[in-house]
Amino acid sequence: MKVKAAIQNEYHKPLDFEEVELEEPGKNEVMIRMAACAICHSDVHCKHGEHGIVPLPGIGGHEISGYIEKVGQEVTYIKPGDLVIATIIPAGCGHCYYCSIGLSNMCTTNRLALFLPGHFINKKGQRILNFEGRVAGFAEYTTVSEANVVKVPDGISVDCAALVACGVISGFGAVQNRAKVQPNKSVLVIGTGGVGLNAIQGAAYIGAHPIIAADILDSKLETAKIFGATHTLNVKKESDPVKKAWEMTDGRGADYVIVSVAGIDTLRQGFMMSAMAGTTCVIGHGTGEKLTAFGPTDFMAGRSLTGSAMGAVRSRIEIPRIFDLYLNKRLKLDELISGTYTFDKINEAIESMEKGGPIRNVIMF
Repeated sequence: MKVKAAIQNEYHKPLDFEEVELEEPGKNEVMIRMAACAICHSDVHCKHGEHGIVPLPGIGGHEISGYIEKVGQEVTYIKPGDLVIATIIPAGCGHCYYCSIGLSNMCTTNRLALFLPGHFINKKGQRILNFEGRVAGFAEYTTVSEANVVKVPDGISVDCAALVACGVISGFGAVQNRAKVQPNKSVLVIGTGGVGLNAIQGAAYIGAHPIIAADILDSKLETAKIFGATHTLNVKKESDPVKKAWEMTDGRGADYVIVSVAGIDTLRQGFMMSAMAGTTCVIGHGTGEKLTAFGPTDFMAGRSLTGSAMGAVRSRIEIPRIFDLYLNKRLKLDELISGTYTFDKINEAIESMEKGGPIRNVIMF
């Protein structure tokens, strides 16, 4: 099947629109007619090879929603016409060790992986690499594993649904599943883009206090208040941001620090903003970063450092709950959308995200 796709043929360059061949869904696979695809900062990183230099051509787009067009053999979860999101974190197999102990996000059969050969073939006969694993949404149609889709309930627009595939679960899930934030404990979130704002509203949902948003832009800090931040900290304007963070938490430091942006210096700063026995959770990351800024004595007061991939969500358990929270007005999605673009304007949407202003730009098909 021939479809129009936006392909990365050279790093640092705009995407090229090409007619490519999309393979039919095989066993346990589905074809999706794209409805919406949000632009994540990971897409920007992939454009510049900042998640690793891999052979091109490649295709991005992993915050997607769409309608099931076709299903392959042995597909049982969904049927043609269903509205779904596709997310890079797959459902568990139900049988491996991690699935048996309730951690389907760590499934060893359906693994979360990046840089996988996809289902698109260009006119040169090259198989196009999926930057974000099993999901590639910068095309009119896409084929993915059934394990990577989750049904969308009635009452949710396709643009809002797409956001849940990555940005929402990455922030909200990190707070709940990896940092394990408790009510009445202090939370400091560094970086108030799409992921950071969802970490903030996750902390607010749990009942954390205070919730401190840290960024270098006052405009983003104002937006953070809408999502539940009780205090703000412009780290660029403070001569000693770590000292200020401690002052804002009664001199103890934050019980939980969520770092949603890349950079070892930023991570180190966030870690030092945490309390004794506090937890720092890393979401943002860059290529080749090493923890050379840390020494053994940094951990002697009981501080812990952990990471989070896609919020460690169990996709078909927690994503439906997130949709339900939105439908019951306990979670914000509409407010995350800064702008919508047609597919032919995708390079403009990505360039806008590179400048750091929008929360999320969404491509509408």
